[in-house]
Amino acid sequence: MNTKRLIATTVAFSIALGSLPMRAQADIVPTEALLPATLTQAGIDNKRASIKAFLAREDVRQALMQQGVDADQALARVDAMSDDEAADMADRIAQAPAGGDVLGIVFTVFIILLVTDILGLTKVFPFTRSVR
Repeated sequence: MNTKRLIATTVAFSIALGSLPMRAQADIVPTEALLPATLTQAGIDNKRASIKAFLAREDVRQALMQQGVDADQALARVDAMSDDEAADMADRIAQAPAGGDVLGIVFTVFIILLVTDILGLTKVFPFTRSVR
């Protein structure tokens, strides 16, 4: 008998709470307020330009050649990157110490190009097979 009374009390309490009026407030929010400044198209274009400037440097070109990557193809593939990949790579380049970890950046470029080759989005390396 006590369980029936407990269940009935719980259901009655739930119904009473559910019938209370609730308030909601809605405002129109512009898209620019929701997007961070780095994800706007002008910001992405600036990041792509900084990646291209980095890849155009002679020391980076030589490091890419040592890894077996054609620097001109790498420059062409910057446009094929998604906005998130371009933003991530530009941030990594900006955080790299000056004259320092160039090999790490080149390795990152190599990995991104390798993954896009495997996914069938690009064809930079002859030794990869596309999953498509």
